[in-house]
This record gives sequence, C-alpha cells and structure tokens, in this order.
Amino acid sequence: MNENPSAPQPESVAIPETLPMFVTRDLVIFPGLIVPLTITDETFSKTMDYMSERGMRTLGLFLRKPDTADDEKDMKSVHKIGTALTIHRMQRTSEGAVRMIVQGLDRIELKELTQTDPFPMGRITVRDHKPRKTVRLEALSRALKDDFEKIAELAPDMPEELKEAVRNLDNPSVLADMISAHTDLDVQVRQQLLGTVKVPERMRLLRELLDRELRILQVGTQIQQKTRGEMEKTQREYFLRAQLRQIKKELGEEDDGASEADEWRQRIDKAELPERVLEVAEEQVKRLDRINPASAEYSVVTTYLDWIVNLPWEKLSDDNLDLNHAREVLDEDHFGLQDIKDRILEVLAVRKLKPDSGGSILCLVGPPGVGKTSLGRSVARAMNREFIRVSLGGVRDEAEIRGHRRTYVGALPGRILQKMKDAGTRNPVFMLDEIDKLVSDFRGDPSSALLEVLDPAQNDTFSDHYVEIPFDLSKVLFITTANYPENIPEPLQDRMEMIRLPGYITAEKVEIAKQYLVRRQIEANGLTKKQIKFSPAALEEVVVYYSREAGVRNLERLVGQICRKVAFKFATDEYTGDKKISVTKKNVSEFLGPRRITPSWATRQPEVGVTNGLAYTPVGGSVLQVETARMPGKGNVRITGQLGDVMKESAQIALSWIRAHQDSLCVEGNVFETSDLHIHVPEGATKKDGPSAGVTMTTSMVSLFCGRKVRSDVAMTGEITLTGHVLPIGGLREKVVAANRAQIKHVIIPADNEKDLEKVPEDVCAAIEFHPVRTIQEVLELALLPHADDSSSGKAATAVADGKSNGHDSSKSSNKQKKDKTAEVTAKRKGDA
Repeated sequence: MNENPSAPQPESVAIPETLPMFVTRDLVIFPGLIVPLTITDETFSKTMDYMSERGMRTLGLFLRKPDTADDEKDMKSVHKIGTALTIHRMQRTSEGAVRMIVQGLDRIELKELTQTDPFPMGRITVRDHKPRKTVRLEALSRALKDDFEKIAELAPDMPEELKEAVRNLDNPSVLADMISAHTDLDVQVRQQLLGTVKVPERMRLLRELLDRELRILQVGTQIQQKTRGEMEKTQREYFLRAQLRQIKKELGEEDDGASEADEWRQRIDKAELPERVLEVAEEQVKRLDRINPASAEYSVVTTYLDWIVNLPWEKLSDDNLDLNHAREVLDEDHFGLQDIKDRILEVLAVRKLKPDSGGSILCLVGPPGVGKTSLGRSVARAMNREFIRVSLGGVRDEAEIRGHRRTYVGALPGRILQKMKDAGTRNPVFMLDEIDKLVSDFRGDPSSALLEVLDPAQNDTFSDHYVEIPFDLSKVLFITTANYPENIPEPLQDRMEMIRLPGYITAEKVEIAKQYLVRRQIEANGLTKKQIKFSPAALEEVVVYYSREAGVRNLERLVGQICRKVAFKFATDEYTGDKKISVTKKNVSEFLGPRRITPSWATRQPEVGVTNGLAYTPVGGSVLQVETARMPGKGNVRITGQLGDVMKESAQIALSWIRAHQDSLCVEGNVFETSDLHIHVPEGATKKDGPSAGVTMTTSMVSLFCGRKVRSDVAMTGEITLTGHVLPIGGLREKVVAANRAQIKHVIIPADNEKDLEKVPEDVCAAIEFHPVRTIQEVLELALLPHADDSSSGKAATAVADGKSNGHDSSKSSNKQKKDKTAEVTAKRKGDA
C-alpha cells in the first residue's frame, strides 16, 4: 500500500461491501471529519498489513459497547452503526505504532461479521439519509447555528475558522455532524448521534445536548467571574489595609497591640489555659503571624483558636450536694417515682463523700411522657449545675459526636464539645436524649463513638477530631434516656446503669394534673386560678375516657385544650371577667367532645376461648385479649395479630401441652385432626412478642376445646413449658398497673414473681387479688368456669368468683398472701422513709 497517498475527495471513494474493521472504546469519527490517529494495537497492525497488500484505503470504525470485554468478538459487543474511513496518509514508527490521517466518508451499518481472526471484517451497507427541505428543517438548522455561536463565544479556544465554516454550511446533515464533532460530548453520546441516521431526529437530539452544554458553560463562566471578583476585592482590601498601617505608622498613631495576633495572645493569657492547651494555642498564634490574612487558611486558624480559648478547660461550678435540698427539688418537680429519686440521691451522696469519684452513668428507660428529660433538669437544679441536652434521635454520623478533621471546609467540633462550650463549665449535667434512636450506616457508628464518652475510665481524655487535644469529661454527670433499651448496643448498655421509669396509674395522673399540669396550662393560656377550676372527678374523667398512655404528655394537651376553649370565651366577652368556670365530670364533654375511649371492662363478659392476658410494652403495661376459634379442617393452626416469633412459639408449646394431656382435659380424641385452629390477639396494628403470653394462650385453647367460659375479671401472665410449669416474667409492675386500670379483680402470676409485688403501689395491691401459681393446672382451675349446661353452674360460678374452683380455695391462701405481702411492703417502705 502506498504510504503517502494524496488525499482524495470523499465523494469519489467507493465503499466496498466488505471492509476490515477497527473496533475501539473511545473514538467516534463523524462523516466529513479529518482526524490524525496514532494506533499501537497489534491487531490493527495486522489489519494494515492486509490492506497494504491489497491496495485498500477504506476501513470501518465501530465503537465497542461499554459493558462488554475486549476479547468479545461477536456482533453484540459493538454498536451496529459506525463510520467508513478513508486513509489519506499512513506512516509506521520504529516502536511499531501506526500514524495516519483519516477522513470519515459515510455512516455504515454492520450486517454480518465475516471474519474475527486475526482481525475483524464485516459486511456493511451505507446508511445515508437525504431529507427533503422543509421550513422545520431550516428552523432547526438556524437554531443549531445560533446555539453553536453562543457556545463558541463562551469557549475562547474555539478557532474563528470553525465558527465561519459552521455559519456557511447549508447541508443539514453535514451541519449536524460538524457541530457534533466539535462539541465536548461523552463518547457514548457521540455514538448516539452517529447512530441517529434520520437528519431531523439527529438535529433535535443535538439541539437538546447543545442546550445542556450551553447552561454548563454559562454557570462555569459565572463562577469564574464571581471568584475573580472576590479575589480582586480581597487583594484590594489587603493592599488598602497595608497602606493604612503604613500611614498610621508615619503619623505615630500605630498601636503596638492592635494586630490580630497580639489580640489573640491577650485572650489566651486571660483564658488561663492548661499547659498542654497553652502550647498548642501559642503555636497557632505563631502560624497566624506568618499567614496572609487574605488566605483561606487564616480563617481556619482563627476559628480553631476561638474554640480553644472558649472551651471550659478548667472552669468548674460549685456543687450543691445538700441531699435534703435535692430531695425537695425532686419532690417539687415530680410526683411519685420514689425509687428513681432514691437512686439519684444515692449518686449525689457518693459524690458528696468522694468528690473525685467518676460515678456511674444513669440511663432512664421508660415510655414517652413519664418525665425522663425533666428529671435531668431537676438534678441539675438540685446540684446547682448547668444543664445541657443533646438529642441523639436520627444521628447517623460518627462526626456528630467526635467532630470533623480541620482539613475539611467548614469543620467544627462534635456535639459533645459544642455543648460543653455552651455550658461554660466542665461539670454540667449532660443529658443524652433518645440514645436508643442512634442509626448506623456507611458514614459510621455514632454509638461506638459514645463508648469513650460514657466510660468513666476513659472520658478524662476524650479526643475530638477537630480540637485534637484531650478534654476531661470525668466531672460531667451524664444522664441518658431511652424508650427501647433493646435497641441500645450491648457494649453501650454495659457502661450505663438502667433505671426504669414505669407508667403512671390513674390516681398518679390525677395528682400530677392537679399539682403541675393544670397550673402550667392556666398560665400558658393567659388565665388565672380565679377564672377556671378543675375538679378531681373531671381530671379522672379525662384520664380514663380521653387519654390512654403511660405518661402524661397527652393529658397535658387535653388540659390545655380545655383552657384554650375557656380563654376563647373570655376573649370574646362570652364570659365576664369575674366569672369562674368549673370543669366537672359532667361538663368535660362540652370541652373535649364525647368520650374517645370505651374501657374494655364496660363490655367484658365471660366467653369461651377469650382470655385476658397482660403485656409489657415500651409505652407501659397493657391488657390484651387472646381469642381462639375452631372450624372444620385438617389440623392447621393459624396465628394472627402481628405476633413475633417468640409469641408464636408459645402458641405451639401451648397446643403441644394440650394434645399431650387431652385425656385429663376431656378433649375429644380426633378434634385436632378434624379441626383448624385460629389464634388471634386483637389490636393488629401493634407488634407483640415475648413468652409471657404462654399461660394466656393455653387457657384460651383449653376453654375452646372443653367448652368452658373464661372468667372476665381474671387476667394472667406467665411463660409455659412443655411440661406445664409456669416460669417467671418481667415487667410485672407495669402489667399489674394496666390490670388495675382495666378494673381486673384477679391477677394470676408466676409464683417466682411474687417477690416483685413489693414494687407495685400499695393502692393497686389493695384493689387486686393475686394468685401465684407454679403449673398450668392451677391456672385452669382459677380461670375457667364450669360447663354452661351443668345444673350447678350458678353455684360453681359464684364459688369461683369467691376464689373457689374445683375444690381449690384460692381466696384464703391468696388473701392471706396478699395481706402478708402488703403489710411487709408497707413496713419496708416506712422503714426506708
């Protein structure tokens, strides 16, 4: 092949039906474009040898698809539309590379691969589209020229000859290809334009791409102009300040301590920093002397110095460790919660006896609205310390705790040191709220960063990524709060002492409303005690029939709603200034509407297969009914009510125990093979889990199979084993309080939980009769009524109501146990007082 042929006109070159192919990943050449190429591919060298031997000057250029490998040689690995190239000049280098000048002739479509080794060849057809001239095509041509003109104005390196050539082009296809070739586009986008054979479609696509490129260039130009303007302004201010300093020096008005570095030295001296911090601060001031104030690093250093100077490295507030004063403050701010108050006072007592004690980290666990956060404020007020609070709900970045490195733009310390700066002392009461709501993802695990903060053995040298100087947190009294303790990682739980705040009973809510909520809402709504009064019966009505919660947050909202309605009537002169509104049980509905809650005891009746169970949830105790139904079938069991795996296993254990003891229970022999069983726990929108529903499910199923109704005034809790033993459970206090709220008169509990009754309020103990049991047989004797068709059913039901069932006098033993336990709990509480 001639190495230096003269460049022919593209129109005069005939394109053969079979062409050698050059497949590439990063090159698209449009028809009419002349391009110099340097190719080092060995396969292409073989292609050139083949073409030289036969005097060929034409080859096909195709783009490989992005998701294919280089060694794939089938048609699916390349785009079908490519470009036929003619070689004007070719030269081989000593390194084996091929240098040549090629020109695009026409679009070609690959129809078939005729050869793959040692180089690819294919059968092609020319794809040329000559549209008829229309007004729309002319409009597209003019729009493309205008857009390219605008892009050329924003691109200073665009040759003037190219701009003139585009202006003079009349062929729409050549115009589109020329603009496409000289616009900065991705190679796959170029292939998309090359593959669009129809000229109007290609021009519309190119118009969209040019519009996007134009917007990018305009934004880039604006950014450059703005940056250049800011730099010029900064430089101008720097020179003016330098001239001003020189003028002051000539006039003798220069202040030796007026420089910013000297001001920082004065602030550092006044801050009385520890030695290790002082060394770092002085080093940063020396850097400040050497930095141009106009540079970005100058503001980074001054911001860092500001944080160092303002952190309370040595400042401590004077603690008030008077335990009597602390008890008065806690009693003044919170009703009840005696166990929690005693534990807080114990912490203060230890700090009084041993001031350098690190102490324990308290974690207040309980349902929303029971006073966890306000307890922290009361502790701070009792100890005369600053109170700071950080909400950790939704925090997912470790830098929120430890801060960012100073190398990042806009870096700041983490929330711990930010709040310590706000407190102004090194020994505040620091509340980490909602610690169970931390989130871990690819940005880090903030709970791991808290391990150092909440470890008394480590937090005296807490290291923040921004400050990078150990900060002593050992004097801080950390208090955390949580609703779901199971969501807290175990290493973090190990560093904290869990203190559970139970839900309030009705009497406690009424007292809290009388002592705190009513007064607060009267003041918040602009009323006075002379204008409105709440009766205790009205507050009880609101608690029982309008608010179902473990805390008092919704109760306060309801009291506020009543106060707002009264305030509205006073503001509109419907009530005169000297009139006093009494909110009573009878007129509560006038302010809050009809009763929102229908208590379960209002419609409760003994039924077959329906049993009252007791559950513990993060928002307090709850009474749940377990319902069981039987229908013809093949022995399938269906369990619904959004139950967890543990609760489903309890149902299977209960069924297995019943089948193992069906003879003693008088259950028909083939009932399990001819019937399907459906177990349901209402309130399906609430997730439920845990083993304590085992006895409840067993009683419900035995009631169904035996046809005996379950007493409606009995509730129960306990885990069951396959051998019929009743195991202890947790959350007894909350469950018993929920039973009292639901007016349950008899509660069946595991015998091993009898010791936990001392934690139950005395008035609740007095209203409920407890029946400790060790086996499921005892539960069935207490909970099931005799058969409805028994002639003596009325007497038997009366006997069961009195505590007698099947010859078992549970009333005597339970009453005696209850009286002994109540007396023991009362004596113990008096002794503690």
